[in-house]
Amino acid sequence: MCNRGQSSEIFLYPSGFILFPLVVHSFDLVVSSVGILSIRSKRDAGAIGVVEDPMLILQKGYSVTIVLAVITFGLSTRWMLYTEQAPLAWLNFALCGLVGILTAYVFVWITKYYTDYKHEPVRTLALSSSTGHGTNIIAGISLGLESTALPVLVISVSVISAFWLGHTSGLVDEAGNSTGGLFGTAVATMGMLSTAAYVLTMDMFGPIADNAGGIVEMSQQPESVREITDVLDAVGNTTKATTKGFAIGSAALASFLLFSAYMDEVAAFSHAAFKQVDIAIPEVFVGGLLGSMLIFLFSAWACSAVGRTAQEVVNEVRRQFIERPGIMDYKEKPDYGRCVSIVASASLREMIKPGALAIVSPIVVGFVFRIVGYYTGHPLLGAKVVAAMLMFATVSGILMALFLNTAGGAWDNAKKYIETGALGGKGSDCHKAAVTGDTVGDPFKDTAGPSLHVLIKMLATITLVMAPVFL
Repeated sequence: MCNRGQSSEIFLYPSGFILFPLVVHSFDLVVSSVGILSIRSKRDAGAIGVVEDPMLILQKGYSVTIVLAVITFGLSTRWMLYTEQAPLAWLNFALCGLVGILTAYVFVWITKYYTDYKHEPVRTLALSSSTGHGTNIIAGISLGLESTALPVLVISVSVISAFWLGHTSGLVDEAGNSTGGLFGTAVATMGMLSTAAYVLTMDMFGPIADNAGGIVEMSQQPESVREITDVLDAVGNTTKATTKGFAIGSAALASFLLFSAYMDEVAAFSHAAFKQVDIAIPEVFVGGLLGSMLIFLFSAWACSAVGRTAQEVVNEVRRQFIERPGIMDYKEKPDYGRCVSIVASASLREMIKPGALAIVSPIVVGFVFRIVGYYTGHPLLGAKVVAAMLMFATVSGILMALFLNTAGGAWDNAKKYIETGALGGKGSDCHKAAVTGDTVGDPFKDTAGPSLHVLIKMLATITLVMAPVFL
């Protein structure tokens, strides 16, 4: 890693920076494990029906994880990122990590505020159900749109803060130019992911609680048991939304880095400076429009796939009710396998088109505009159009994912809130309207929304790998 005659400090400088992610995330696994093991319920075993708020229990474990992550991140930066070239650079990078950790914490809090029925937004959404199905849908969509504001402000502050801290760290190249800006953003991303294992654990809580409620329902347990699983299910909806918000936030930070890497890759292959993308160029502006359109088209195809499959399942259930009337009074057993088969096959078949769209689009756009650039005398036109496509798709994807995830979680918990006995309880007209909202929200929060952060990262990776094709 160094030539003969180089000082030991120059040798240690790159090795510490290269190994830093491995060291940090090794500590993260330990930290998250401690946080998970710290979760304890204070429920008295003899107090039947007395349940401590599950969300508070999970939040206590998350707080423990956050505190330990801050400590280990600071120690890791001092250990791995200290260099005599810039003695205080490690402190700047420790602050970058703190920015990332705080970003994760604020994202969790914002998502909880908009999806937990203990807070005003979901209760207002539930109240809108009292005047019908339409007002429930309108309120849910407006809540989802509103919920994009705070996360975007948080991401904006995080990116600028991390870049500025890295830029002022004192690290410079041979020409005297600062080299720490992008690395500072990378460290902030590592900081945000330092509690990823614990957040993913909270995500797993949701499906487990949901399936527990289904088992209780099918086994005809007493209503008191179902009430407990309903509470757990509501918390699970919030933790699932929290994880999805966390994922899209980390995707935003990571995509900024991948976009910069793409520009460096193009510059390296073309042997020409490529530091900015000018959207005043018509072709580049069109690339941006195509990137934004890609997000909406992908989301539409994902939601329509759920709708078509749901129709198949409903028709199958109706057929079974007609052919086996004893199902309704539990004298006959339904053919569960047929419904499972429909859903499993459709989940693979219906995702071919959205998946192909995500992979093929940037390649086709880049190649087409590469040819246009060749005949118009602009050799970098293909790369510039793809850069604009990636940039606009990232921005649109972040906003769309935040909207879909939060709106879906809020609709679900608005229904859960009514099922606790509020606004008429189960079976009321208010509850029926809330069920409609929950049905609309399911493809939002379980299909299209979670897919978008994967789409954003995949677009960035594909453009980075295929950069030479666009030149």
